[in-house]
Amino acid sequence: MPIPTSPALPVLPVLQADCGNCFALCCVALPFAKSTDFAVNKSAGTPCKNLQQDFRCGIHTRLRDKGFQGCTVFDCFGAGQQVSQVTFGGRDWRAHPETRAQMFEAFPVMRQLHELLFYVAEALTLPAAAPVHPALRTALTRTEALTRADAKALTSLDVGALRQEINPLLLKASELVRAKVPGRRKNHRGADLMGAHLSGADLRGANLRGAYLIAADLSGADLRGADLIGADFRDTNLRGADLRDTLFLTQPQLNAAQGTPTTRIPPSLTHPTHWHPTNP
Repeated sequence: MPIPTSPALPVLPVLQADCGNCFALCCVALPFAKSTDFAVNKSAGTPCKNLQQDFRCGIHTRLRDKGFQGCTVFDCFGAGQQVSQVTFGGRDWRAHPETRAQMFEAFPVMRQLHELLFYVAEALTLPAAAPVHPALRTALTRTEALTRADAKALTSLDVGALRQEINPLLLKASELVRAKVPGRRKNHRGADLMGAHLSGADLRGANLRGAYLIAADLSGADLRGADLIGADFRDTNLRGADLRDTLFLTQPQLNAAQGTPTTRIPPSLTHPTHWHPTNP
């Protein structure tokens, strides 16, 4: 996504994964349970059985075929390379086993910080949200500074409290933008819409924050201007849907959904490979 630039703003870390500069932290630090998303159980801090010595995945091109769909959905927002190369200065957990515990504990904290940066940076690109931009700039600067903290500071950080401070700013930005969307705007915040039939629905400017849209049919729906922060798109049918100009849509949300190359999405995001007919 485009990151706002200004002499008054900090230079932000890259907010998308760069696996080549990460020590496979998502494959080690995080746990997963055997399910439709993962073929096996894995505890936190234990390397995935598919992880190779060079920190690459041995089945990367066959993850979905092998039952690891969850891996294709996950995105660290660039937290992996930040922890690997900045927090720990390029010392990997295999060559420096003394870093393991703190590195694996710091990674999920950093991911949350990067996700917050992603949302705040997007809000700062929205002209209609100008009244809340000063407070957002302060939040951006503070959060960016936290991403440069040492491992001890990161692991003791109360990210939940930080989210509670920033979320009202993001909500206000959303309200200011959606107020300019014509027509009656639907409020489905936190709604249980699992399996809902919403094909062709007019959801322009809707509030879908935290909505459960698992396996819902949104084919052909118009979601322009909708607030999608935290919406659960697992197996959501987005074929033919229009998601241009949506608010706070992330790549992991798209990765979790079903769509086609004709599904319209923001230019800062990409169509997942499994949306192409030649890919399962």
